[in-house]
Amino acid sequence: MSNLQELGSLAPKPVWEGVAARIVEGDRISVAVVELPPDGVVPEHRHANEQIGLVIEGSVTFTVGDETKQLGPGGTWRILSDVPHRVVAGEHGAVVVDVFSPPRTDWHAIEDEPVRAPRWPR
Repeated sequence: MSNLQELGSLAPKPVWEGVAARIVEGDRISVAVVELPPDGVVPEHRHANEQIGLVIEGSVTFTVGDETKQLGPGGTWRILSDVPHRVVAGEHGAVVVDVFSPPRTDWHAIEDEPVRAPRWPR
């Protein structure tokens, strides 16, 4: 992988049904630009990776542990290791940035989708 790329050159990975992530990975961190369809759901799950994120466009209702909040552009989250969390996208879907440490190596086994233009940036 080149050290310098455009988001549109990265093949999306279908990480959940209807939810695609374009991933940039280093030795100790993963960054994913994630596209969620309207009313798309990331079911409750947990992982050892710590996760922080930011809404770029659209909206999501995020639940982390026992805390739930609707977030729009600029909304952020922090998920510590092994804390259950889930996401429901708003009626127009959403684009979010997720950062994971250590990297999400479980995503390596997911086959890439064909390269296509990203939802963001336009």
